[in-house]
Amino acid sequence: MIATKGYAAQNATTDPALWSFEHREPGPNDILIDIHFCGICHSDIHQARNEWGNALYPMVPGHEIVGTVARVGSAVTKFKVGDKAGVGCMVDSCRVCPSCKAGEEQYCDKGATVWTYNSKTDAGLTFGGYSDKIVLDESFALHIPDNLNLAATAPLLCAGITTYSPLRHFGAGEGKRIGIVGLGGLGHMALKFSHAFGAHTVQFTTSASKIEDAKKLGADEVILTKEAGWDANLGRTFDFVLDCVSAPHDITPYLGLLKRDAVYCSVGIPETPIQVAAFAVAMGRKHVTGSAIGGIKETQEMLDFCGKHNIVSDIEMTTFDKLSEAWVRVVKADVKYRFVLDTKSL
Repeated sequence: MIATKGYAAQNATTDPALWSFEHREPGPNDILIDIHFCGICHSDIHQARNEWGNALYPMVPGHEIVGTVARVGSAVTKFKVGDKAGVGCMVDSCRVCPSCKAGEEQYCDKGATVWTYNSKTDAGLTFGGYSDKIVLDESFALHIPDNLNLAATAPLLCAGITTYSPLRHFGAGEGKRIGIVGLGGLGHMALKFSHAFGAHTVQFTTSASKIEDAKKLGADEVILTKEAGWDANLGRTFDFVLDCVSAPHDITPYLGLLKRDAVYCSVGIPETPIQVAAFAVAMGRKHVTGSAIGGIKETQEMLDFCGKHNIVSDIEMTTFDKLSEAWVRVVKADVKYRFVLDTKSL
């Protein structure tokens, strides 16, 4: 077994603290990654505090992981020692169902997706990237383009693919008018991708202080939604709206922006159910949907796209001794735009 140290939540009411645990020895198809950086995702907080009702303790959060390969199993072909590697939200699936065979492992039809942390396996619980090491099958590890800043690449493994996937799936690109709701960890990545795809991109935000940031990040227009009548004259003018807000909010005004047959997609995953007025979707045959990360193949595609276009997350570096403070700021949306933990601080 491989001795590992990290930060673990022991229950729903206390913040993660230093904890020692073990990973398995790498098998023939496994790689051992020395973790250098791990992004802080709002879902880490949701799960550690059992806000989604599925928490397993002790829990070592973290699924935006980057580092270098330290060991490889005898049958490994994708990686060699010294390679930069990343780990996102999942480390295994059934691999044989239609969804897995289609490269959509996150939607495994057998419900057998093994999440990077907070999953129960025959070998025990999975532990994530708030730690110094991780062992996983090479099939679920990602190559990191050499030209990308490693720390700023970490959030691409969740915030990046979570926004890239629906934008690609629903056809964001030249000639399309795309709305991005919320300018936070997810929203700023969505804005960068939509702009890079060539779409006319409109950023919606409640924060006047973020207007200039949005323009710098690639927004063609910025709409401040705290102002009364903000949606006047915008009805039925959008091909797609991607909602990146994790707090409960009324989506009805955004449905009014959609063209006939257009799509509103939620990736923020609010804690409370989304309320949809029947007439808001019936009049215009509009679609309300969601999206969850992306498969391994698409995540690698996203990373390669980022390498080609030099796209990374805007980050604030932090250390483990300041984790509780960072979590408070994440909940307050007081970070531009993603915290990344430096594992050297362990």
